[in-house]
Amino acid sequence: MKIVLDIDKLLAEEKITADEYERLKGFSFRETGSLAFNILVGFGVVATAGGALAMLPTYQTAIVLGLVLAVAGAFLGLNRAGEWGLLGSILLIVGAVMAGGGIVAWVEVGEVGFLIVTVLCMVAAVLAKSNLLTVMAALSLSATVGVMTTYGHGTYVLAIRQPTVTVILFSVLAFVAYQLSKRLPSQYERLAIVFSRTSVFLVNLGFWVGSLWGDSLSRQQDDWTLRDGAVISDLVFVIGWAVALIVVGVWASRANKRWVVNVLAVFGSIHFYTQFFERLHATPGSVLVAGLIAIAIAFGIVWYNKSATKITATT
Repeated sequence: MKIVLDIDKLLAEEKITADEYERLKGFSFRETGSLAFNILVGFGVVATAGGALAMLPTYQTAIVLGLVLAVAGAFLGLNRAGEWGLLGSILLIVGAVMAGGGIVAWVEVGEVGFLIVTVLCMVAAVLAKSNLLTVMAALSLSATVGVMTTYGHGTYVLAIRQPTVTVILFSVLAFVAYQLSKRLPSQYERLAIVFSRTSVFLVNLGFWVGSLWGDSLSRQQDDWTLRDGAVISDLVFVIGWAVALIVVGVWASRANKRWVVNVLAVFGSIHFYTQFFERLHATPGSVLVAGLIAIAIAFGIVWYNKSATKITATT
């Protein structure tokens, strides 16, 4: 457990002696030196691996180098955590990302590749206790059901080819991960919560795309004309999303889950404005009403967070 202390202030308030001050200051110097050394070595190793990959730019090179770095990082984290823990985490994260990229390229962006990357990221996340790798694992899993993003000149694109599957799959995973977080040791509890939160985010994205396009229940749809070929109507997603936001929002508010309440408020606003402009279109009157509602929502979020903070402070 790490505790942050302002030893200068403690000395000035005479809560520690001069000898204790010097002793604690000596510990901080050693900790700072170890941190800097770990970062410097980590940068050198990663730069060396990057240079080797640039000289032999193949997916085989990426996979091999990535696995070597990940294994080395896992070894240091498990056996030399006191001295080399930070370096081990750096190598494990970089190695997992490098190997994952090589695997995806190897299978030509196929579902099997993303499943392998999901497992790789989850194992690395547990070993490194990394929130970043946990999020990457969830996103990699989402790619197996057709969730993807792309960028063109001045254009960002989100594609969810199976909104129904995305909503159901990640709703189940969000619930399971949340329940699991209650039973895990404290060092792993956070990872389960992060995975659950990422799943909640993906569920809302699935509802959002479904509320615009419906769902053709096919990943091979060639004609992406709005609502054409939809087996499940967009109206089902519009209503289902609203109901889910209200039900989960009420539970989160009563359970004092502030993150959930805030993210649902954001997606609730997105849902409202999406359907508002889809049906009413952008006119001076609709824009005025939308602006007033946005201000009300913003004040509502601020009020809720202040109220929740007061409740937490008094309990």
